[in-house]
Amino acid sequence: LVKSLLAQQSEFLRLLYLDICTWLNPRRWLNLQEYQSKKLMQEHGVAVQRFYVADTASDALDAAKRLNAKEIVLKAQILAGGRGKGVFDSGLKGGVHLTKDPAVVGDLASKMLGFNLITKQTPKDGVKVKTVMVAEALDISRETYFAILMDRACNGPVMVGSPQGGMDIEEVAASTPELIFKEAIDIFEGVRDDQALRMAANLGFKESLQKQAADQIKKLYDLFLKVDATQVEVNPLGETPQGQVVCFDAKINFDDNAEFRQKAVFAMDDMTESDPTEMEAAKWDLKYIGMDGNIACFVNGAGLAMATCDIIDLHGGKPANFLDLGGGVKERQVYEAFKLLTADPKVEAILVNIFGGIVNCAIIANGITKACRELELKVPLVVRLEGTNVHEAKSILRESGLPIMAADNLDDAARKAVAAIKK
Repeated sequence: LVKSLLAQQSEFLRLLYLDICTWLNPRRWLNLQEYQSKKLMQEHGVAVQRFYVADTASDALDAAKRLNAKEIVLKAQILAGGRGKGVFDSGLKGGVHLTKDPAVVGDLASKMLGFNLITKQTPKDGVKVKTVMVAEALDISRETYFAILMDRACNGPVMVGSPQGGMDIEEVAASTPELIFKEAIDIFEGVRDDQALRMAANLGFKESLQKQAADQIKKLYDLFLKVDATQVEVNPLGETPQGQVVCFDAKINFDDNAEFRQKAVFAMDDMTESDPTEMEAAKWDLKYIGMDGNIACFVNGAGLAMATCDIIDLHGGKPANFLDLGGGVKERQVYEAFKLLTADPKVEAILVNIFGGIVNCAIIANGITKACRELELKVPLVVRLEGTNVHEAKSILRESGLPIMAADNLDDAARKAVAAIKK
């Protein structure tokens, strides 16, 4: 009886652990448009350019007139970089335009809205522009870089800044590391006045601008805390000829696990630009990234996914996707993953590579056999399993009577998958 109770308790704790791991696993990353990030900053007292948002050419023209600015910048709103050098399928070049004539804004917006903008970061056909931001254009006399991010080494948030802004910060760190300044933030104290002033001085702000910059730094930290951000990056944090410190561009990353208390923020998520397959995968707590090859990769863990893709490539194959199950897997997730993989017409073989820790290999095996039968799998399937309940899992696959190729290790699995599509 004691042994039975202990076994039940052990199984309960294991299942509880799996459920906790599933709950802790972020479902997806929240992406906001530029105007949405600036709206959040504005609401927390951070200085940004005056702006309006429009979804029609006439609204854009009205916004330009209401701004009453010396110069106006019109920006297409899509979740991709390189907009300024992009091209619209309307023929218009550039997703960012400057003008001193408000009357021009309507015509420019009419060639942006409803048309696809193609940049280096969009799909081949581009992304349809549904919204434009009409903002006051300000001159920048000096650009700096500032960010607040979570840092494991410091067990909390860290400020990072450089007087060299408006460029790739990684390049600055590599070529002139002495121009990168860091300040760990005590999570209980927050950003102290002396820290904010010291960072402002390190960024090169002088006299009254130094106090102004320090105030912006403290407000950015307030934003960081209140929206449950994991990173707030401002590049550039600029200085204008009129003596203003302005956040000209910002990227905010959010903690997906805080969605339950950030309903208003997450409600702004625009999923229309997301890949439909990635969206479907996210419903089942799967992370999917499509690629150009023909061998589907089905793994648990991002590191294992990258290693699997690399070894397939090493043996002369090309991965068709990057699909990560993560932890706390259930049979239904395995089934849904196979549905996603088999729906891709490019897939000619599937490689399953599971290293079971918190993942139970037997659950994977049951999910695989169910998917193979119900989906009537037509492409070769190679399976490599290792870890928790692996012997039971291999028995399930072996006794299924399905044409599944077992692999001893990852190298063996990659070889077999590549060979299978060459037959």
